[in-house]
Amino acid sequence: MKHHTGQIEVICGSMFSGKTEELIRRVRRASIARQKIQVFKPDIDDRFATERVTSHNGLDFEAIPVKDSAALLSRVEPDTTVVAIDEAQFFDPGIVRVTNHLADNGVRVIIAGLDMNFRGEPFGPMPALLCRADEVQKLHAICMVCGEDASRTQRLVNGQPARYDDPIILVGASEAYEARCREHHSVPGLDDSV
Repeated sequence: MKHHTGQIEVICGSMFSGKTEELIRRVRRASIARQKIQVFKPDIDDRFATERVTSHNGLDFEAIPVKDSAALLSRVEPDTTVVAIDEAQFFDPGIVRVTNHLADNGVRVIIAGLDMNFRGEPFGPMPALLCRADEVQKLHAICMVCGEDASRTQRLVNGQPARYDDPIILVGASEAYEARCREHHSVPGLDDSV
């Protein structure tokens, strides 16, 4: 059954906040409602399985790995009513146009991604997706230092915070990242002068 109007839903937050788990929950509900669903992920994300989106707690769902936004759009089938996209921060800027196009054509688009990189700066196309979303849900993890709500992702190199000039993209999980609150998030080399 086609939706009367499309929409864009963005689930964002730090690593370990439950973004993929929430995306899978919404996709499973759409499946129960007999919607035609396609789930996509960037082919760079091969941490758990190449053709599945997998949460850190082990939930998973079949997914199509794609190179970029154009490849994603070319794989959307005409009768699809729900498109879910995991790890959206890794997509090119064209993902904004693609998701708008899908929503304008009656598709429900569910997006999950990191809103900030390990530096605490906006990550890839996420700011533009957040601005265009009809619904935004920001999730929090637990700070691994103090136990408070965590909104940031701390990259670790040999157990120490990564430096500001380290590469932005490093696909990994708990071996390379921790959730941190604002107070305990540290980026050596970040110019603090405002």
